[in-house]
Parts: sequence; structure tokens; C-alpha cells
Amino acid sequence: MRGPSTKSVVIMRVLRAELGIDLMSAKAVLLRVLNGGYSGTLPEVERLARKLRESGIAASATRSQISDLGAR
Repeated sequence: MRGPSTKSVVIMRVLRAELGIDLMSAKAVLLRVLNGGYSGTLPEVERLARKLRESGIAASATRSQISDLGAR
């Protein structure tokens, strides 16, 4: 079994800190973030994208039908 990538670990750490969620929930949200399926209000998603960037993850908040976060 392959361990989680460094990028995934950093993203989960930010998700847990910012969203106040447990590890299992962070793993589920991580998959949505990586697949571009994470959504929220634009200010919420912009804040999370900013925290990810501060942690060294290239991220941006975009507006589509609903706001989503694309971590690259």
C-alpha cells in the first residue's frame, strides 16, 4: 500500500484546522478538493484557498454554478 502524498497530507492538515473536522472527514473532503468538487460560499472557499496557498499548495477559488476549490 502506498502512503499518502506530501501534498495530500498538507491539504488534510489545513482542512482539519480550518473546518474543524476529524481525519476520516478530512480524507473525504480531500477527494472532493482534488476532484474539483468541493463547494461553499465564495468567501469560505477563498479563505480555504488562501490557507492552502500559505501552506505551499497552489489553490484558487473559482466561481461556477456554485463556488469550488481547485487544488493543483
